[in-house]
Amino acid sequence: MTIRRAAATLAAGLAVLLPAVTGCTTSAGPGGGVPTVTSAPATASSGSSHGWNRQRFKGAAGRATGVTRTAKPTVLNGLVGAVFTRNADGDHFCTASVVDSAGLNLIVTAAHCVWDPKLGRRSDLVFVPGYRDGDTPSGVWPLLAVTVDDAWKDHADPDVDVAFAVVQAQNAQQVQQVLGANRLGVNQGYRLPVRVTGYPGSSDVPITCVNTTSQQSPTQLRIDCPDYTGGTSGSPWVTDFDPATRTGTVVGVIGGYQEGGNSPDTSYSSYFGDRVQALYDRATG
Repeated sequence: MTIRRAAATLAAGLAVLLPAVTGCTTSAGPGGGVPTVTSAPATASSGSSHGWNRQRFKGAAGRATGVTRTAKPTVLNGLVGAVFTRNADGDHFCTASVVDSAGLNLIVTAAHCVWDPKLGRRSDLVFVPGYRDGDTPSGVWPLLAVTVDDAWKDHADPDVDVAFAVVQAQNAQQVQQVLGANRLGVNQGYRLPVRVTGYPGSSDVPITCVNTTSQQSPTQLRIDCPDYTGGTSGSPWVTDFDPATRTGTVVGVIGGYQEGGNSPDTSYSSYFGDRVQALYDRATG
C-alpha cells in the first residue's frame, strides 16, 4: 500500500457512501456551456514557450529548484485547498484546486481521492481552499458531483487517476467567482517547469515546490520534490504562470503511478492528454 493510498483509504473508512449510481458522473451538473480548452502541440521549444521562461522560473523557484517550503498565502496558492470529510474539524486526507469552467464551480483532484473502484464515490467531502492552521479563510465548499473516467471506476487505471468535482455555491457565489481559477492544460508535453502545492496530512499548512517535470512513461509524468507525503494526492502541477492574473495552467495532479508515488521525494501524475480533456468535457457538459 502506498503512502498516499493509505491516507485515501483512511478517508474511505470515514465516508458514508452515496446510493449506487449508473455512471461515473453524479447527477448534479455545473451548468453553463462547455469552455474550449486549447493548447498547442508540444514542440522541442515548448520548455521556453510556457510563460515560465528561464528568468521567471528562477524567480518563482527562489534560490533552488526541487526544494520544498511552506506555501505563502498568495492568490495562486489560495486556489489550492485541503479535502476533508464532512467539515474542516477532522483530518484532511487529499488536496484539490479550482480549475476554470463555464459553471465557475469546478475543482480538480486525483480520482483515488474521491472514488474507490470497490466501494464507489466517497461522500460527504468538502473542499477548503486556503486552509491554514485551522482557519478557513475562503469558506468550506461541499462536493456535489464527481466525474471520473470509466477505466478508473472499473479497474483503477492509473493513467486516468484524475477527477473533476462540482462544488456547492456559498452565499450565492460560485468558488471561481470568489477565488479565480487556473486553466486546464492538455497535451503540453513532458518537460515543463511547474509549481506543486498541496497539504500533507500531518500538517495544517500547505507546502510548495518548483521543479521541471519529466516523462515517467508515455502516460505518466514525474517530478522530484521532497516531503510530499500522504494528503498531497490531488496537488495541482501548475505552469504558465500569468503575473497579471496570478494564475496558471494545471498540467497534472499528484496521483497516477503508485497513486502518486511510494517515495515522498518523487511524485507522479497521469499525463493530461485527450482522455483528461474528454473527462473535463463530461464534467462541464
